[in-house]
Amino acid sequence: MNSSFRLKNLIFSVLILISGSTSAQILQPVKWSYKTEQTAPGEATLILTATIEKGWHLYSQNIADGGPIKTTFTFTPSADYELVGKAVEGKAYEFYDKNFEMQLAYFSGEAVFKQKIKIINPKTFNISGTVEFMVCDDEKCLPPTLVDFNIKVAGL
Repeated sequence: MNSSFRLKNLIFSVLILISGSTSAQILQPVKWSYKTEQTAPGEATLILTATIEKGWHLYSQNIADGGPIKTTFTFTPSADYELVGKAVEGKAYEFYDKNFEMQLAYFSGEAVFKQKIKIINPKTFNISGTVEFMVCDDEKCLPPTLVDFNIKVAGL
């Protein structure tokens, strides 16, 4: 009877832990969306958009080393396409950060990044990759996040 009581207590404790952990809120203040625009025959622009919750900011891809994690796009190599240059971004807010002792650039509300590609495949294909980024609010920064993406592109 004593072992049955301990087993019931163990099961009850595990259920309490599980319910507590599932109700804990995970902060995800950035949502990503992706689309493609055909810009010319054999060319397209991938548009990667970050929607950022109020009070949070996403760092630019154009900040010096030694500061927060900058936004970085990695595209999986493929015979279907070629990257044309690097991803470009919209106008970022710039400020001097006393904590990092450096000039930083960030986005609030929304950040739009565009990557031009040369299309090689005549058929529709997907471009996959990852985006790594870091977000902060006035009190804290979240650990760097790595998000996979997969973007459908019309062939030639």
